Amino acid sequence: MTTTMITTIAPRTKGSTTMLDDFMTRALLAGMGVAFAAAPLGCFVVWRRMAYFGDATAHAAILGVALSLALNMSIFAGAMIIALVMAALVANLSDRGFAMDTMLGVLSHSALAFGLVAVSFLPNVRIDIMAYLFGDILAVNKVDLAVIWCGAALVVGMLIWRRNALLLSTLSPDLAYASGIDPRREQLILTLSLAIVVAVAIKVVGVLLITAMLIIPAATARTISRTPLAMMVIATCVAVAAVLSGLQVSLWQDTPTGPTIVCCAAVFFVFSMSLGALLKERTN
Repeated sequence: MTTTMITTIAPRTKGSTTMLDDFMTRALLAGMGVAFAAAPLGCFVVWRRMAYFGDATAHAAILGVALSLALNMSIFAGAMIIALVMAALVANLSDRGFAMDTMLGVLSHSALAFGLVAVSFLPNVRIDIMAYLFGDILAVNKVDLAVIWCGAALVVGMLIWRRNALLLSTLSPDLAYASGIDPRREQLILTLSLAIVVAVAIKVVGVLLITAMLIIPAATARTISRTPLAMMVIATCVAVAAVLSGLQVSLWQDTPTGPTIVCCAAVFFVFSMSLGALLKERTN
């Protein structure tokens, strides 16, 4: 009898270990995909002081979730559509004399509220709204993984393709015009990239924490880097380190994974501030 019990239990233990390895691997790959896309893009967001715009776009993605569920299409497509609509609204209203910070505040919180209400009215649909607000990286499947990495590759490709033009239009729009570069076109590329990052990051960190993954690694790198390229590389390294450490801490302490990743990024930011102050003192 004892032998039979051991034979029966052993396959279950082995199967459980395999399942744990599988979903942790997918979570790690998903987090790294978001890190590779969000970190370098976040540098341009910081340079252009677009943090609030990124926040508004992320909050509006909840409307995209409602649209996707209502029309039975992918969450990625719905979030992309709403993110681009939000960008068009901001561009249109900013030309009419509205204060940018006030307008973004109104659009951001209104879109989030309307999205939450719209989701509650969908018939015969039961979703875990907390997963969309704060992410559920441990539930990422192979299709999600493919979407995340395709989106990340597209964003990184656009940033590499337009890096010099984006930098020039960020530093001096007048100089960009003189060099034959249209800053409005570069702004459109950034907006499109931001919409893609928001759409692919919903499953990983949720709409409330997407902006954190854009801003915190970039802000961390800014204190210890001397060139734009170095800042983008360091920001990417910080974001990847935050994903690795966040997943590990979440596994050890049984904490929400998405917020834990952001907490680790915040710890790196505090460390970089101390390191930057120390380097400044030695230089002086």
